[in-house]
Amino acid sequence: MRDKIIGRVAATEKNPTTTDKFTFWTDSNFQLSLFDIVKVSHIDGSFTFGAVKSISHITDSGSFLTNYISSDFGNPEIETPTIRAGMNYAEASVSFNTRNIYTPVHNNAAVYLASGHEIMQALGLDRIQNPLICGSLTMYNGTEDELTLPVNINSDFILGPEGAHLNISGISGLAAKTSFAMFIMKAVQERFIKLHNEEDSRSTALVIFNVKGRDLMAIHRPNDFLDDSERAKYKALGLSATPFRNVKYYIPYCNSSYLSRESIEEYIRCSQLMKFKYCYESDRESLEMLFADIDDPLQTMDSIINKILDDSDSDFKDIKTWNDLIAKLSEFSQKSSGKSSEITVHSWRKFKRIINRAVNNDSMFAQRVIHQEHECRLADELKQIHANDVKVIDIAKLSEDKQAFVFGDALRTIYNLKLGEYDNESGVNPPSKIIIFVDELNKYASRDTPKNSPLLRALLDICERGRSLGVILFGAEQFRSAVHQRITGNCAVHAYGRTHTIEISNRDYNNFPESYKNILTRLEQGEYLIQSPVFRTLLRINFPKPVYKQFKD
Repeated sequence: MRDKIIGRVAATEKNPTTTDKFTFWTDSNFQLSLFDIVKVSHIDGSFTFGAVKSISHITDSGSFLTNYISSDFGNPEIETPTIRAGMNYAEASVSFNTRNIYTPVHNNAAVYLASGHEIMQALGLDRIQNPLICGSLTMYNGTEDELTLPVNINSDFILGPEGAHLNISGISGLAAKTSFAMFIMKAVQERFIKLHNEEDSRSTALVIFNVKGRDLMAIHRPNDFLDDSERAKYKALGLSATPFRNVKYYIPYCNSSYLSRESIEEYIRCSQLMKFKYCYESDRESLEMLFADIDDPLQTMDSIINKILDDSDSDFKDIKTWNDLIAKLSEFSQKSSGKSSEITVHSWRKFKRIINRAVNNDSMFAQRVIHQEHECRLADELKQIHANDVKVIDIAKLSEDKQAFVFGDALRTIYNLKLGEYDNESGVNPPSKIIIFVDELNKYASRDTPKNSPLLRALLDICERGRSLGVILFGAEQFRSAVHQRITGNCAVHAYGRTHTIEISNRDYNNFPESYKNILTRLEQGEYLIQSPVFRTLLRINFPKPVYKQFKD
């Protein structure tokens, strides 16, 4: 089919073309959108491609006053008797040249719409290795030339070894952060199940934290509201429209879950759910996670924890239960106790208050685990994670300090698992990659989190060193600017959903063209701007609705 010409390059004295950008005019009625790809005839038979980043309309009117006077001095009811010459002009950023010629395109060079193959070539999508689908993009939307193309990312840049970690940001509800993360993880599971069937050594497992209501507590069940058009979208992207496989759920023993009692009983009958407990003798190493948000500049809380964990310390070596611990802490909290002179009584009282608030009257902190009653230690279950497993940990109904405790304990267990600390234990055979997904990441790793926070240290270890071990973080938050810079800075792939105007004024968005910033404030649900080292420019993609059960209440 003959190339469709839509305009010509316009290079002026004040607005020259450069190696990075060019401007072209087009008919004022021609529909062109931001992120559309156009191609320009260039020297030696080459073509330069550009992504549209702004569109303007001008006329030959000298000023706004001229327009006003032309309408009978401001009568909006009449048509202007003077016909104004008008046109659209667009600015495009250069993304690719077919012969690697990056000199500026010439004035009056022809500008064409690009074909599907040319668009893939211009965006660097035609040579993606280890492809992992992340959505689709639409070009020339609303015209007869409209195209919908799949977007793959090189999985080595999101799961390692080339790069790792995914950060997703956007306002609550409209940005659909969890849905997008689950779409990516659905693609990951299907891809690696296929590789596993082909006896490929690469494998993954998913550890997902449910932090809101029942959102992720039925991901093994189909979405009853998924219509044929949405199923067709999955098929077009090379995915099945079936829910997640090999799913197991974990809820706190105290029944602190938004799941109904009937659902809990059903899951237990199907061997899909266990209730986790924390026993002092087995889980005391995770004590510090209860202090994740406690500012401890003098490290007195840390000193107390070290004393408790010191097996040679005569005061704490015989402690067997949480109640025993609290009783011992009560002794140190007495002014007349005379114990541990290097730590003040005030510090002991503060420590006891935090421990007591978490442990007292909470059956999640127990003396023992009864496996016959479908109880477990969460750490033991995570040690037994295998290829293609999906483990959903429900912390939605826990208080924030207990959420941090469970999250931190799981992070540490997975990290140590991949370090090989449990290799001598029976049944330990972890997959090559373990993906951890958590929403509301800013609660655990904000820019205001105390530097000595053990949970922040665990997250930084994963983001900065997890790639080499195969521990991958998928994090989501409403405001990207609220998350610790070393967390976002170590993410190879970034997804930006709809956000607030105030948010885009932060320096995290300084490199965005002004028109792209404005787009961020009005993205539709299911749309994202994606940034990755393998893409030559920001991409505006969309993804289908979730394949798993949606709770509508």
